[in-house]
Formats: sequence, C-alpha cells, structure tokens
Amino acid sequence: MRVFHLSAECYPVAKVGGLADVVGSLPKYQNRLGCVASVIMPWYDVDFVNKNTFENIFDGKVVLRNHQYPFKVLKETKNQLGFELFLIKIEGLTDRQSVYGYEDAAKQFIGFQTVALYFMRESEIQPDLVHCHDHHTGLIPFMMNYVPEFEKLRGIPTVGTIHNGQYQGQMGWEMLNYLPGFNLSDSGLLDWNNIINPLAAMVKCTHAFTTVSEGYLNELMNEKGAGLESLYRQESQKAYGLVNGIDTEVWNPETDEFLVENYGSNNFVSKKKANKKVLYERYKLNKELPLVAFIGRFAAEKGADLLPGIIQRMIMERSGDVNFFVLGSGNLEVEQKLLDVQHRFIGNFGLETGYNEALSHLIYAGADFLLMPSRVEPCGLNQMYAMRYGSIPIVRKTGGLNDTVPDIEEKNGRGFQFNDADETGACWAIHKALDFMSNTKESRKLRRKIMKIDFSWEKSAQKYLALYKTIKQR
Repeated sequence: MRVFHLSAECYPVAKVGGLADVVGSLPKYQNRLGCVASVIMPWYDVDFVNKNTFENIFDGKVVLRNHQYPFKVLKETKNQLGFELFLIKIEGLTDRQSVYGYEDAAKQFIGFQTVALYFMRESEIQPDLVHCHDHHTGLIPFMMNYVPEFEKLRGIPTVGTIHNGQYQGQMGWEMLNYLPGFNLSDSGLLDWNNIINPLAAMVKCTHAFTTVSEGYLNELMNEKGAGLESLYRQESQKAYGLVNGIDTEVWNPETDEFLVENYGSNNFVSKKKANKKVLYERYKLNKELPLVAFIGRFAAEKGADLLPGIIQRMIMERSGDVNFFVLGSGNLEVEQKLLDVQHRFIGNFGLETGYNEALSHLIYAGADFLLMPSRVEPCGLNQMYAMRYGSIPIVRKTGGLNDTVPDIEEKNGRGFQFNDADETGACWAIHKALDFMSNTKESRKLRRKIMKIDFSWEKSAQKYLALYKTIKQR
C-alpha cells in the first residue's frame, strides 16, 4: 500500500510541536511494516533543507486568485529519514524561515495543498491512500472529490488526523477565489458557522478521521471541540482514537548521544544522577535536591501560565528542598514572570527559553518528575519520553494524559494525576509525588516499571495500517 502523508511539520525538517514528531516517525515505522509511506510538506528555509541534497522532480505555476506563483517539488535524494520526503517550494508563499505566524497563512496553505494535488495527479505512481494531518491539509479530501481538475484522484481513500482541534484554520468566504474551481452547490462541505473551516471540511469529507487518543476523541465530542462538538458526534461512525507512539530509536536512554551517561532500567539510579549533576552545575542549582521539570510551549492549553505560581508556591511550601527546571518558549508574559521567579529563587529554579532539542533530552534524563498541567492535551508525547527515561509524570487528568498515565492509586499506576488545571491541584500532586519519592524502594520500582512500557510507534503504526485496510475494503 502506498500512502502519502501531508503535513505542515515533520521532524527533523521543521518542528513546532508534537505534530512534527508524529509525522517524522509514523511513516518510518509504517515502511518497516511493509507499507510505502511518504511525506509531502512545505519547503522552509531551515537548516535541514540547506544542509541536505534535493532534486527537482516537478515544477510549474499555481494560480491563486489572479496571481501566478512558480513552484517546485523537491525530493530528498538519500532517503535518510526512513521514508521519501517531498518538499513543495512556492515562491513567495512557502519559501520562509518559520512554519507559522504569517498574515497570509490561509493563502500559504491553500497554495501548498493545491500544488500537492497537482503533484499527486501527475505522479506516475498514484497513492492508495492519502493521510492528512491537521487543518493545514484539511481541504485536501474536499478538493480530491469535488474539484473537477482533480477528478483523477477522486475515490482515493483519505484519513484525517486531528492533532489539536483548537486550531481549525478558519477563513472568510472571500478566500473562496483562491481555491480551484468547483460547483458552488458543494460549498456547504467547507462551511461551519458561515465561514470556511478546513478542519470541519476534513471531518466531513474524509473517509475516516482519527484523534491522537481515545480520551481526546471523547472530549472533542463533548466539551472541548472548540465549536465542532456536534459535528464530531454527527460523524462519530467514522471516528477513531489512536494513541501516538514515540520513536524509541531517537528516545532511548541507552543510546542517546545527548546524555552524559547512558542507562537502562537496570542501572538508572546512578546514571540519572550523573545527568542531573550536569544540569545542576550548568544552571547553578542546589545539589542533591529532587528535580521537577516542564518542557513545552508557553501556551494556555499547556497550563504554562500556571507555572510561575506553582514554582514559587512549591519552593516556599517545601522550604527550598525542591528544584524546578523549565524549557520552553511562547507567551512573553509567561516568560517574563518565569524570569522574575528565577531571580527570586536563585539556586532552586533553572530556566532556558527557546527550542533546544539536546537540552530536552538531558532534562528528561536528569529529572525526577515531569510536570504537565495541561488544560488540553490531545495525546501528549512528553509524558511518554519522560517515562522512557525513568522520570515520573505529574499530569492533569485530561485527554491523552489520562489515557497514558493512570494515577499511582490505580492498579496500573504510572504517575500522579490531578483534576483541576490550577495551582492548588498541581501543587497537591507535586507534594504527593515528592513524598512518594522519600520511599526509595517504591520510587525505584515505579521508575523501573515505566521505563519498560512499550510506547513505540510500531504498535501505533500497526493500528493505522489496520485502519487503512478497513477503509480500502469498504
């Protein structure tokens, strides 16, 4: 089976969040299971592109409204990611340094999707299935089936995955003129609340849609669908909740080259301490204290605005016998508040702003606990990375966090849960976790257990392939 994955992100080409990790791993593992999976994504002016070799395999011009944009489809020549990688470079639209944040984002992604369909239409080998990721590719299923110039692709099964339903790509109807022509009687498939909604269009037009956990699917249908709850319920017969996996080759404490000392489930005690020591020395933190870490975007959905209050309160309530470390970027107000807390609690709080892949690996290895106070968490990968490295998750009970981190009080407990996304709930769980750590035997037993859990993409990739086959047989 030949599958094209379409996405705005893919690690290590361009990464903003977990979407990149998924698209950079799932196709690789699908290929190992006998599928022929490829990735089509926008070209960006980034290090990976500039340091690797690509060949131009298709070019032309795309007309958006009344303007022509020259484009090229570039293929990475060495297949070094474990799958074919195709980059769509549209002059004036995708030849940029950042993935998101542009005023003409709607036009940018319409152009990308249109050219991707040109490429698929003209390709010598037609895909057996097209897998779209998030709203940036949400118009693909509609255009494949309702735009006359893509009639050749009509009927090819499509799957759409919702990685984060809070972002839907809404645009006004004035953008209709940027889309390839179609019968206006079909425009209702693009509409939600009188505007064009690419995520809603994907759900309506795809053969099946998935979310990245069963818990998140239930939340989307009920209270966290950002206005699309009734649509998700209406289309529930083709909805599937499939938990993401992690790339256990990239995230492996036994071989991770970013670590000071590698380790496994049988020798993690001293080795984790060695990695923690490097962090503590580099950021001048008080020695021999437990470490609670946060890694992620400074966004409200991640509960990042709660961090300054949580950290300050915990250090004071524990009389300084705990250290915190935060790695992330985003909301500048949150960042400034964290800087203020750092200046106030020198020696107990380390802070690094920005994206730093190497440092994130070292933090997972050196931390005792990973804090995730998320308001919304479709799946979450960080808690899986943490468990793989023997760091116990402290999570809010929501979405994929609830699915993957049962509370310590449950039969198959893996970490510590709290119910409410507020300082009080988070601090209660952190106190509980720190008190648990004082029981050295039980703490080590839990760490050893969670390090052995199979979160690999192989299991998830098999589930996706089974879904593909189900759709093909309908």
